[in-house]
Amino acid sequence: MNYDTYGSNAVELAIDLANADRADDPHWAAAFLQAHAEWFDPTTAFTLSAAETAQAAETADLVRAVALAGAQAEVIERLNALLALAHPQPYATDHDGDLHLHYARPEASVLEQLTTTVAMGLSQVVAQHGWQRLGVCTAEGCANVYVDTSRNASRRYCSNTCASRSTVAAYRARQKA
Repeated sequence: MNYDTYGSNAVELAIDLANADRADDPHWAAAFLQAHAEWFDPTTAFTLSAAETAQAAETADLVRAVALAGAQAEVIERLNALLALAHPQPYATDHDGDLHLHYARPEASVLEQLTTTVAMGLSQVVAQHGWQRLGVCTAEGCANVYVDTSRNASRRYCSNTCASRSTVAAYRARQKA
């Protein structure tokens, strides 16, 4: 599957957000933003109120909900709920040497930049490549969201680690039987 670099990176940001470990940490969102600082204008503040952290969690939950949807109608409904949170104001830039679009204005709050980028990136991939390209790992004990970039849309695991672990477990189960 081939999709544009910025859009693919934006959907990777969405997947990272959906898979973020929140574990009842009130500062998880700020830590997530710090770890993904390259996505935001250098002047953007990464401090979030409790309400903003809850909004970041809602965005993460909506990304996961899109990936969990089992039918196109569900995907559309859930994707539209995510897009309703976004405030896109795209602009062209070449700050890194390549001409590309950013989805949110640089002076927007960090939460607005995050939500808009995630919503736009995810919606582009779904619209251009199909909702079936989103999935949830089928490995036991894993529930990570992923984007299937394989040629034949056959991916079932979020990573090679989960695929290998599942293969080994299946092999051992067969040997035991």
